[in-house]
Amino acid sequence: MFKKPENLCEFDMSKFQPKNHWQDEIHLGDDCRERFLTQSDFPEFVDNSVFMAGLTVLQDEYHVERSDPSIHTLLFTLEGRGVLITVDDVRVIEPNTVTLLPAHQPFRFEILSADDGWKMSWMLLDNVAKWLPLISQGQRIENTPSCEQLWSFLSLLHNEIDGRVSYRKLFVSELSRLLIGSAHQDAPSNTIIRVQSVFNDVESQLHHPWSVKAIAEQSFIGVEQLNRICKQLYGCTTQQRLIALRMEKATDLLHYKDWSIGMIAQRLGYPDPFNFTHRFRQYHGCSPRDYRRKLDL
Repeated sequence: MFKKPENLCEFDMSKFQPKNHWQDEIHLGDDCRERFLTQSDFPEFVDNSVFMAGLTVLQDEYHVERSDPSIHTLLFTLEGRGVLITVDDVRVIEPNTVTLLPAHQPFRFEILSADDGWKMSWMLLDNVAKWLPLISQGQRIENTPSCEQLWSFLSLLHNEIDGRVSYRKLFVSELSRLLIGSAHQDAPSNTIIRVQSVFNDVESQLHHPWSVKAIAEQSFIGVEQLNRICKQLYGCTTQQRLIALRMEKATDLLHYKDWSIGMIAQRLGYPDPFNFTHRFRQYHGCSPRDYRRKLDL
């Protein structure tokens, strides 16, 4: 289970008081930024009992108050501080903590200081038995090493809006395991998240002369371990995954008929267009020109 925080810093909390009367309201100042992940963007959330998630960076007034929420709320704080107000208590929300707020219990949380800001990711979970290990101990704030990991995970997932279904299913499944694993002190390794993040960079920079060694170094692991993780995640070696990303992107770029085969080869990290054509034929069973002709049929 998450660990309870120790030795919270002292703050002037006189303006915050426990509450007996509650209302449903949300207020975000002009300098607050939020990215949302919803069930409409990620249908995979439904099967995993996730209602919504988000990434929040606050530098202005901000508060959320709920009188009788039907879902569980989790806040993972990376930087800055917030304040949690409940029926019985007022507490500071520190960095590297998770705030757990079970359904049907009123609460209010707000930024402690706009000058210090507040950076957090959050999860709204369906009120189902699956999440009992997380919420069975009631409203609380506990230390966790998972804040940065969850932020990275949700950022990667946000990049897959309108993206590949297979990736979204993988990310949402791993996200669910991360939350459950955190409750049992069995969270997945940061290494897997790091490899996924590096491959996200690779996919956005396919013109770069990537090598397996370079990808391993950027992931802070060895080549053999990288290959094992790639087989676990993608069912192939690192080199095969790199080729697949380039060849899948090639079919998209071939729709742009103003681009020559040589231009496309350069954008995908092949200085020699003949090498690109050879690799494309091996992967797709036809040359890039033949593939482009088929698009006109």
